[in-house]
Amino acid sequence: MQLSKTEEQLMQLLWKLKKGFMKDILSEFPEPKPATTTVATLLKRMRDKGFIDYKLYGKSREYYPLVKKSDYFSKHVNGLIKNFFNDSASQFASFFTKETDLSVIELEELRKIIDNQIKEQKK
Repeated sequence: MQLSKTEEQLMQLLWKLKKGFMKDILSEFPEPKPATTTVATLLKRMRDKGFIDYKLYGKSREYYPLVKKSDYFSKHVNGLIKNFFNDSASQFASFFTKETDLSVIELEELRKIIDNQIKEQKK
């Protein structure tokens, strides 16, 4: 299941906060802040989808993420590779390095990351 753009924005705030009550979440939004009812609706949808949950303290709910940011991002990238690059990571890497105007320094940093990952997998 996937989050809408507005749910994703809210999820980013929850990942940042780690947990928070409605007032904490609202305080993280940039101006103009959304209505409390809008955020409550989004939180309910996200809970129904299994992305977040809450602990009840009297009538107050403290929300927290159930999905790690890295797991969510990983599924997105893998879906992107599958759907747009014929399930080929090398086609994705080729497109990414050619179409994003990376500097030589950034490309060299990517090479180091890849070399380190190769070393790790050979262990």
